[in-house]
Amino acid sequence: MSTLTINIPDSLVGQLQQFSVDQGITVDQLLSSAAAEKLSTLMTVEHLRERGGHGDRAAYLRFLESAADAPPVPGDEL
Repeated sequence: MSTLTINIPDSLVGQLQQFSVDQGITVDQLLSSAAAEKLSTLMTVEHLRERGGHGDRAAYLRFLESAADAPPVPGDEL
């Protein structure tokens, strides 16, 4: 484990403390969980952007053109 010192507005500290009490967890647990969730979201977005950069729009459009012109499956209609 590491220790990290951060500055947080007093009003937010109060809310964090109250929410932690309500949830039966420590502020450390709440902040660790929140940081992990945020980091996971940011990393997912970055991963999707990277994967999207490998796409070939021309190949995608050719694929769409080759698809059969069929009605949508029941329940998939617009």
